[in-house]
Formats: sequence, C-alpha cells, structure tokens
Amino acid sequence: MTASSNRARDVSAFRARRIVVGVSGSIAAYKAPTIIRLLRGAGHEVRTVPTQAALRFIGAPALAAVSGSPVQTGVFDDPAAVEHVAMGEWAELVLVAPASADLLARAAAGRADDLLTATLLTTTAPAIMAPAMHTQMWNHPATRENVATLRRRGVTIIEPDRGALTGSGYGTGRLPEPERIVARALSILDGTPQTLSGQHVVVSAGGTREPLDPVRYLGNRSSGRQGCAIARAAAARGARVTLVSAHVDSTVLAELPPSIQVIPVTTALELRDAVRDAARDADAVVMAAAVADFRPAAVSASKLKKHAPGAPTTQADSAGPVLALVENPDVLAGLVTDPPRTDGARTLVVGFAAETGDADGDVLTHGAAKARRKGADLLAVNAVGGGRGFGDVPNAIVVLDASGHEVARAHGSKQDVADALVELIAARLAH
Repeated sequence: MTASSNRARDVSAFRARRIVVGVSGSIAAYKAPTIIRLLRGAGHEVRTVPTQAALRFIGAPALAAVSGSPVQTGVFDDPAAVEHVAMGEWAELVLVAPASADLLARAAAGRADDLLTATLLTTTAPAIMAPAMHTQMWNHPATRENVATLRRRGVTIIEPDRGALTGSGYGTGRLPEPERIVARALSILDGTPQTLSGQHVVVSAGGTREPLDPVRYLGNRSSGRQGCAIARAAAARGARVTLVSAHVDSTVLAELPPSIQVIPVTTALELRDAVRDAARDADAVVMAAAVADFRPAAVSASKLKKHAPGAPTTQADSAGPVLALVENPDVLAGLVTDPPRTDGARTLVVGFAAETGDADGDVLTHGAAKARRKGADLLAVNAVGGGRGFGDVPNAIVVLDASGHEVARAHGSKQDVADALVELIAARLAH
C-alpha cells in the first residue's frame, strides 16, 4: 500500500470525538488554550471545565473563545440540566491539564464538589491527567499515593517534565508541552495500548557523515525512516521520546508527532554525545542510526583538489589520493559497558545491525557474532542491499538477545516492524 493510499485510508476512518478539557488551579493553566486549540485543530469537539481556582489564572472568556463552547464550573450552574452527569456522559475522553496537587487529591478521594471532579466521577470515558506543581508537592508521599490510586483505577497520568518552575524553582513538576499532551490524548482515543506510559525512550535515526573537506564527506545510505517509525511507535504507546537525528530528510521528520523531541547531529562523535546525554534518564535506547565506523584522520580546511599543482593529469600517471582513517568509538557497545544513566536504574539497550552476508557467513551468522560482541539486550538484524532495508521500502528483522539467540521476527512496512519491536521493548521493560 502506498503512502498516499495510507493517508486516504486514515482520512476516511477519521471521526470527530467529544473531549472534556479540565483545567485546575496551577500557573500552568496558561497552556490550556493551546491544548484546546490543538485538539480542535485535529477536528475534535471540546468543552472546557475549569475549577474556580483555575479561573484565578486564566479567564473563562479566553477558554470559551478557544473551545467555541460556554464554560461552566459549578454543579449548580444549571441544576435542571443535571450538568454534572450530562458532561460525563457526553465525553468520550476527559483530559485534565494542568492537574494540581489539590485536584489529584480530590479525584483520588472521590470528591464531587465542583463540575470537574463530578465529571470525573460520573464519566465512563478514558481519563487523562497531566500534573503540574512544585517538585516538593509532586514528591510528597500523599501526592504519590494519590497518583498510584488514580492509576489503579485506570486513569492515565502523564508524568510531569523536569525544568524551570514558578519563581526560581527548578525540578520535576513542570507541565509537559501541549503537543506532547495532545499526542498522548489522541493515541488513547485511537485505542493504542499505553504500554510505555511514563517511560523515556531515546531513538537514533539516519546516517552520520564524516567530513573530508568543506564539500565532501563519508556517509551511508540510511534514510532514517526505520528509526523515525520506532520513535512514532514509542510515542503512540505513551513514551516520552527523544530522537537523535542524523541527516534525516525534513519530509520524514515532518511525519513525526510534535511531542517527540528531535536533536539534529552530523558526525558519529556528535551522535554519541547526544545519545549519551539524552540517555541520562532513559528507560530504553534504540540505536537505529547507521553510525560511521571510521572518520578521516584529518579534515582539510579547503576543498581537496583532484590533481595537486604540478601532478600528472592523465589517468595512467595519477595514483590517486590516499585517505587515512581513524576508528570511531562504538556507541552501542559504550552504552552497555559504560551506562550513562545517572540514577543507577538500568536502561534497556537495543541495537540494529545491517548485514549483507559474504563468503564468511550469512546475515544471521554475522548478526549473532555482533550481538555477542556488542552485548546489547536486543539486536535487530536486517539484510540490506539489492533494494532491501534502505529507503522507503519494506523491512524485515530478526531480533537476537545478547547471546545471539533469536527471540523474535518481524516484517512488513517500516511502521509494522517498528510496532513489533516497540511492543517487544515494552514487554521487556515491564519485567
């Protein structure tokens, strides 16, 4: 099936959904209009239910303007309409962003003292909460127990980001960016299982380039499509995803959900540093990029000439240039032998091995040897060349463990392969 027919199928299958966006009392309430605008821009109908505390941070007229619907806050605004029940019955999804510590506590206790908590208590639709608060409040045992209680009841909690907070504060508790929240909400509406909820997945994609001079470089044929497909699959399953992108075409990157953080790199050394930095808190790293094994020992500051001054100009007389190379560090093996995660937790490391087979062995023979040599938890081996593997073509992988033993196979489109691999990763992380 072509990309255009896939798009046609997706459009024909689209159905506008009814979404209640709850807004609680947090300075991060200023992001709510962007969340609402993104949901409506995706074609969905939105009704907004702020708490009284939320209205101290953002006005009801602003919320009504972006949602296109009147804003209600209390269970007695229209008693005859039994709004606290009707809103919950109307919703196909309830999204609370931001969710303050107070809102989490009231929801966990089953309170129904305003329209938002009453809606949460009456709805049978999926519920998502994106907490935002100071780090001390997020880490307090009461908040942690409330979050655990809500999760046991089936509420999806989007972990807050780490970053600048109100005033001079810095730490975990920052509301995730609206694009990430909306992407998570839409994936739940699509019915995608949230098997990576709360996990951070780092993916590398594309091919590195090692400069020879200001014009030329040593490169490879990797398009980055498989890595981007893996990033999409992980994000759809609830993960926070960081993509380290080595020369991936802008049209391929444009297909990524905006919730994915993209870090562009050029060389193998830049990729190594970016991956290791991103992996400081990663639960899984997937090295799908084609990383150059060697780089030029010296990079010329000016363009290398085909013929040096005074040198022979005929093919018969010219011996051609000699290029000295040095070996690049093994990024995948380094993630295993020198884990970058700073809190002592373990990171699942997944590698890719593009093989062709030769007189010394077939694709799987070389792949098994590489799996034992690299020591990654999983190694996806795929045959390349002859129209296979590289570019917008189907793919097939055999997944090996660190001992070189086969644990899974997948084939089909690059997205099919990504979905299968990501589900295997999620299963490993769950255990």
